[in-house]
Amino acid sequence: MDDLDRRILNLLRRDARTPYTEIAEEVGTSEGTVRNRVDRMTSDGVIERFTVTTRTGNVKAMVEISVDMNVNTSAVSERLADWEEVDFVWQVSGQEDIVLIVDCVDTRAVNELISRARKLDEIEGTKTRLILDERLG
Repeated sequence: MDDLDRRILNLLRRDARTPYTEIAEEVGTSEGTVRNRVDRMTSDGVIERFTVTTRTGNVKAMVEISVDMNVNTSAVSERLADWEEVDFVWQVSGQEDIVLIVDCVDTRAVNELISRARKLDEIEGTKTRLILDERLG
């Protein structure tokens, strides 16, 4: 991956629906080059998916999860990723092992998700932070 790929990715991160012609103009290349590079990055797995971010008035939260030392963290992460309210699952270093970014209809739904997570045998504890505002970087 070179500098042009990184510049294309940065524009797509802000808005995955940006037309290739606009990206090409911004980075100083042709639309065909942008299309070919996006296709290559997609087939190589650099781009995993195109997604939508919404402003629905829902409550977003970051739920930090600790698991037992003998637990397969990847397996737990995969199971949690299937939950409807979960937008992202990150395996992280530090005191907690997994971080969820969740999008729930209200704080009661966030609490219910946390309670559901705590019922899993592999999960030792949780810490939750409500997301008050977000900006694209």
